[in-house]
This record gives sequence, structure tokens and C-alpha cells, in this order.
Amino acid sequence: MSTVEKNLHSLGLSLPQVATPLAVYVPAVQSGRHIHTSGQLPLVDGALPLTGKVGAEVTPEQAKHLARACVLNALAAVKQLVGDLDRIARVVKVVGYVASAPDFTGQPGVVNGASELLGEVLGDRGLHARSAVGVTILPLNAPVEIEIQVELSD
Repeated sequence: MSTVEKNLHSLGLSLPQVATPLAVYVPAVQSGRHIHTSGQLPLVDGALPLTGKVGAEVTPEQAKHLARACVLNALAAVKQLVGDLDRIARVVKVVGYVASAPDFTGQPGVVNGASELLGEVLGDRGLHARSAVGVTILPLNAPVEIEIQVELSD
């Protein structure tokens, strides 16, 4: 078990099975020393625990928790590709999409769920550049979707 997975375990978390793609793409690709994940929905055991727009049907706190589930799915996709999460030298970028009610402007707070979890399990290697974008709708009416880019050590 990698140090990253031990850190997850200490938080009461574990990596899920990699989600089956919803269309024609793969969960993650490697280009040189970089891994780019596809956008990951907050699927838990293959299903969305909540649907709808943040600021309407979903609270910001619920969405922040869902962003953590997205990161777990992204890390699972990275592990499937490279075998060992301890090979992550750093998280380069996180992009978060938040399905938002028209007057909701708290996207950064929602995406903090992803950023905070990466920091908890990777320490300084989890510090990253980031975008938090409000959108009208996401696949399957998911409230949040996260993609990550990581750099691998040699």
C-alpha cells in the first residue's frame, strides 16, 4: 500500500474502482511525466449520491464533499495507469466544474473540497494551480466534476 493510500486510510477513505467512462474516452492518459485525468464525477459505488445544481437542490457543503469523491475517482484513475500513487511528484492543476444555480457564486469553496483532500493525502506535493468554473449542467445532472493533472517522479 502506497503512502498516499495509507494517508487516505487514516482519513477513513479508500480508492474506489475506476469509473466506467460514460462515452468514448479513457479515465486518464499519460504524456511523458504527466498524467491528465478525464473529468471525474462524484460517483460512489457507480451512482451519484446527489444530483442537481449547487445553490438550489444541493448545498455548497454537500457539493464540497462530492468534490472529495471526484478526487478519489481521479486518484483511482491515476493509480490504474501508473500503479503506485507514490510516483506523484506533484499535482500540477485541478479544474473543477460546478453545476450552479443562476445566483450561486461559491464555486471556489466547492472545489476546495478537492484541493483540501489532495493536500491532506499528498502534503506539499498536493499544492496546485486551479480553476473553479460555474456551469449550467454536467453529465448525469452531477453537481460537480473534477479533473486533475499530475507530474510523476522519475
